[in-house]
Amino acid sequence: MNIKFKTTALTALALCLAGPALAAEITFVSQGGAYQEAQTKAILDPVTEKTGITVKQDSSPDAWPVLRTQTATGKPIWDVIDTPTKDCIRGGEQGMIEKLDIANMPVVAAMPAELRNDWSVAYEFYSSVLAYNADAYGDNPPQSWADFWDVEKFPGTRALRNHPLATLEAALMADGVAPADMYPMDVDRAFKKLEEIKPHINVWWTSGAQSAQLLADGEVDMTMAWNGRVSAVKAEGAAVDFTYNQGILQYTSLCVLKGAPNRDTAMKFIDAAMSPEIQANFPEYIDYGPGNPAAYDTGKISAERAAEMPNSPDNAAKQVLNSAEWWSSPEGDKALERWAAFVQQ
Repeated sequence: MNIKFKTTALTALALCLAGPALAAEITFVSQGGAYQEAQTKAILDPVTEKTGITVKQDSSPDAWPVLRTQTATGKPIWDVIDTPTKDCIRGGEQGMIEKLDIANMPVVAAMPAELRNDWSVAYEFYSSVLAYNADAYGDNPPQSWADFWDVEKFPGTRALRNHPLATLEAALMADGVAPADMYPMDVDRAFKKLEEIKPHINVWWTSGAQSAQLLADGEVDMTMAWNGRVSAVKAEGAAVDFTYNQGILQYTSLCVLKGAPNRDTAMKFIDAAMSPEIQANFPEYIDYGPGNPAAYDTGKISAERAAEMPNSPDNAAKQVLNSAEWWSSPEGDKALERWAAFVQQ
């Protein structure tokens, strides 16, 4: 018997004596496109290298309907999903998402409490920001939502997102509400403020790509947009810019489907994916911030790059942290219903 065979046989015997091993693979689901390509390089491949977990991938721009269908069968095929935090929370409340195994997830347990809940943990950050045509405003660009609402001091065409999330927060900040006092949200006050600006909104956009293209093409002079979308068209040479001041800081989260075929491995994967060293890879590939703020302490993110990230300490201090808990509440659902009537009037 040669040495190689002896080693293999002894390893197999040890595994048998130890009992069933974790399946060393998971199926990971995200939104696809350039974003999923970036996280493959920044997060998924490094986790595989660190843990040996094989990561199979799927994509779904809107995972919620598929999540519901898979869990209804009792035999889901997905394990970990990267999705808006609201989906994880309402999925958990409806029995479709597993509770995180925090006792065996030391990295997740060490993260700030406001970035995790029973079912999910913040994975990556982006901001809904005030973006504008740099040529149109020169040395005096709009720097707050009050400026956006001021059509006399800042004339020009405008666009807002056709969705209440972030748009209501912007309206309240335009009306003088401090970020620290945002939640629970005064929905009546927000809609009253929106009625003021509604006649001046040329486009209610429905996708991140549309918001940035409106600005790049000169169809609007200022808009709410996602920071990464504006950065992309700016890098292509468009005369656009944005401010993180009064941005609405948002994040997607990682969660595990109820009855996931590789539940225990999925929990191990999430804890590894949230490690500061791996999270610090995000800014190398995309203009979204690491979900674990400890990534900024690793030394891997330069000061110059940190200044461009939505949730770096300096930029986060200028913004309101979106409350996924509030938007998942009955009050949040009512705001969504009210929005549909508002935009149709």
